[in-house]
Amino acid sequence: MMSSGSGQATSSSPAFWRGARAFAPLLPGVLPFSMVAGIAAVQAGFTPLQSVAFSLIGYAGSAQLVASQMYAGHTPTLLIVLSTLIVNLRFAMYSASLLPLFRDVPLPARWPLGYLLTDQSYALTLGRSAGESDPVRFYLGSSVMMWLTWQIGTAIGALLGGRIPASWPLDFAVPLSFIALLVPVLKTRPQLAAGVVSALVAVAFHALPFRSNLILGAACGLVAGLAVQRRHGRRPEQHKPDQHRPEA
Repeated sequence: MMSSGSGQATSSSPAFWRGARAFAPLLPGVLPFSMVAGIAAVQAGFTPLQSVAFSLIGYAGSAQLVASQMYAGHTPTLLIVLSTLIVNLRFAMYSASLLPLFRDVPLPARWPLGYLLTDQSYALTLGRSAGESDPVRFYLGSSVMMWLTWQIGTAIGALLGGRIPASWPLDFAVPLSFIALLVPVLKTRPQLAAGVVSALVAVAFHALPFRSNLILGAACGLVAGLAVQRRHGRRPEQHKPDQHRPEA
């Protein structure tokens, strides 16, 4: 896997470039999203250089926006850390579900792979072709493209700062990028149930503090998806003929 070749071998892998190409349709949504993160950091009081460093160190997407907003409001550091931790709890679930793919990857190599984990790279890896022979390099290809796009967009936003007209609806890029990820993977009834329920609950409880409506929505969506899966999973068994029954 990763340990058997150099970085050059990885970047020349067909699976790496398949992952990179899979990310391409998401670029129009991710780039404005990252620009918003750069702008938010500058408007919160960071210098452009600090904003870029913040993005490199705390590569965390929506959590960067939360941290910038709370920093601008002079929120205590401990609350900022706890809030971003709550927002990013979903990555613990992502990591657990991807572990079977990375089981043969040496532990030291998993750390940079974990740093690169995003909603986008996770969704693309799960939605990869069933015939993909090298999911680790596929993941790496999509993740590197996501990282480059995010850092470039954040730098552009930080440098432009408040020069972008307020009339530009860049904030819409945030839900747009997630919609582009979500729609293609909703193929079964349990997935549709989980997506619809989690969205409705997250919107209904949007006033909860620390973005905890996202955690509540995810939990409710998981329960709904499992319930639908169990319901439809039992139906074929109810009408399935007894194969052990002797013929007359």
